[in-house]
Formats: sequence, C-alpha cells, structure tokens
Amino acid sequence: MVTDPIADFLTRIRNAIKANHRILEIPASNLKKEMTKVLHDKGFIQNYKFEDDSKQGIIKIALKYNPQTKQSAITSLERISKPGLRKYADADNLPRVLNGLGIAILSTSKGVISDKEARKEHVGGEVLCYVY
Repeated sequence: MVTDPIADFLTRIRNAIKANHRILEIPASNLKKEMTKVLHDKGFIQNYKFEDDSKQGIIKIALKYNPQTKQSAITSLERISKPGLRKYADADNLPRVLNGLGIAILSTSKGVISDKEARKEHVGGEVLCYVY
C-alpha cells in the first residue's frame, strides 16, 4: 500500500527520466489520469494511454526527449502538498513556477488544472506539484 500515490507517481516519472526510459507504466487512479492529461496538454510528455486490467488499470506514458541533446522535457518534478501538510492557494495568490516557464498542477473545484488555467478561471485549490 502506498501512503502518498501522487509522490509515487512523480517519483516513477523522475526515475524513468534518470534511466532514459521511453515508456513508463504507472498504476492508474482518477487523479493520476488527470495529472497525466495536464502534463500532456502542457507539452511535458509525448503521449499517454490508459489501459484497463483486472485490477485498477495502468497508465502508459511516453516520455518526451530532445532529439539533439537527449535531455528530457521535464527537468524537475517537485511535490508541494503532502499528506502531512496540505498546501492551498487562493485565486489571487497562485504560485508562479520559474517565473512562468514551469507549471503548478492544482486540484480545484473545476478539476485538476494547471496554474495558468486556474488564473483564467479565477479559482484556487490544493497545489499538488511543480513541473519544469
């Protein structure tokens, strides 16, 4: 049993990038699926696919690398809100990651969205992680 599934999700991606893997498999949950969609929409991963198995399902993620330098599109994944200390931000105080170059993934009343979308819709929520 994993205590913090979001931290496990981020750690699996981080480890796959360090090992230069192209495809990564992660146990699925609705929150992880939504986070994967945000990462794809913002261009941090190349593609993803949700597969059903007899248990909870699997998320297959194709990581994105620069063809010349072989560096990943994701430089850093940082968990912000932890089970022991939740971090929330209201609509007026949303975090800016690397002065706008990175994204913060938030869980809001409008669903799991990036900080830029949360500013447009003027909603706040729990800051799950920073990606840059």
